[in-house]
Amino acid sequence: MAKVIAVCNQKGGVGKTVTTVNLGIGLARAGKKVLLVDMDAQASLTLSLGYEPEKMENTISAIMGKYISDNDGAINVMECILHHKEKVDLLPSNIELSGLEAALVNTMSRETVLRNCLKVLREKYDYIIVDCSPSLGMLTINSLAFADTVLIPVQAQYLSMKGLEQLIRTIFKVKMHINKKLEISGILITMANMRTNYSKELVALLHQNYDGKLHIFQEYIPMSIKAAEISAEGTSIYIHDKNGKVAKAYESFVQEVLTWQK
Repeated sequence: MAKVIAVCNQKGGVGKTVTTVNLGIGLARAGKKVLLVDMDAQASLTLSLGYEPEKMENTISAIMGKYISDNDGAINVMECILHHKEKVDLLPSNIELSGLEAALVNTMSRETVLRNCLKVLREKYDYIIVDCSPSLGMLTINSLAFADTVLIPVQAQYLSMKGLEQLIRTIFKVKMHINKKLEISGILITMANMRTNYSKELVALLHQNYDGKLHIFQEYIPMSIKAAEISAEGTSIYIHDKNGKVAKAYESFVQEVLTWQK
């Protein structure tokens, strides 16, 4: 059965999608069968893997929309999966997902629509990684209801860290009321410039506040223009800059995840 990881932070620009791409492809490089699920209406994950969301009909919003509508029958989930050249599969997204959030409000068991739609995929993969919407709305609640564990990327900046408490409260509410098996696998520090005292002080503050409460991954992802470039290339950092510091950091992080998830 697949381990479902929700990559989640309600603040945008923290390296959430970049982490989803490079964690997923890193796990695939380690021999794991991996599915990536784009739960963001901006379709950042779909775009980052080189696809054009506006040209797609078989998306995660189509699957969920069919499930909650009165139409008979359901979309074959397997027919919606794209196979990326770096050996990960993708359930893509597009702007139609933004309209689905409003439709979910009046849906029975609205928090578990994604889980019900994708439960058939659990036995087909080792890992399913969900790139959550940068909000704490119904799409993110659906992602958390489906997940086994939550990975929280946090940029080494003050405002990014200030939003952590609200996110953690939301995760524990989902655990209490909807998904009792949900856990937080850890906090990943991203876009860090450890040559500056500012980043060092914020990382120290993060450890001060959460050591003993939440796991903080030992590896951190350094600030690099190379990491930002991969979204336009449709490839992972392992191809775009295979000998660079970000590729090495993600390789180490993937090994931590493999060890942590055993």
